[in-house]
Amino acid sequence: MADVNVTLNGRTYRLECDDGEEDHLVELSEMVQVRHDKLQKKFGQVGDDRLLLMTALMVADELTEMEKKLEEVEAAQASSDQQVKSTESRAASEITAVADRIEVLNAALGDEKAAAAKG
Repeated sequence: MADVNVTLNGRTYRLECDDGEEDHLVELSEMVQVRHDKLQKKFGQVGDDRLLLMTALMVADELTEMEKKLEEVEAAQASSDQQVKSTESRAASEITAVADRIEVLNAALGDEKAAAAKG
C-alpha cells in the first residue's frame, strides 16, 4: 500500500491506495478540488461540510449522466451489431441464391455442349 497526501479545501489528507495508483488518486483529488472551487465561487463560503456535500453531489450527477450516455451508446452499438448481422445474413442468402443460379446455368451449358457433341 502506498500513502498519498492530497489537499482539498486547504486541508491536507493522508490517504492509502494500491501501489502504482498514487498519480491517479492525486488526479481524482484535483478533479474534486476544481468542482469544489467552482461551487465556492458560485455560492461563497456556505460551510465546509455543505460545500463538500454539494461537490460530491455534483460529481455523482456527472457520473450518472455519463452512465446514461454509456447505456445509450451500448444500446446503439447493440442495434448496430444486430443490423450488421441482419445485413450479413441477407448478403449470405443472396450469394447462395446467385451460386445456385450459376450452378443451374452451368448445368444447362453442360447439357447444351453434350447435345452439340452428339449432333
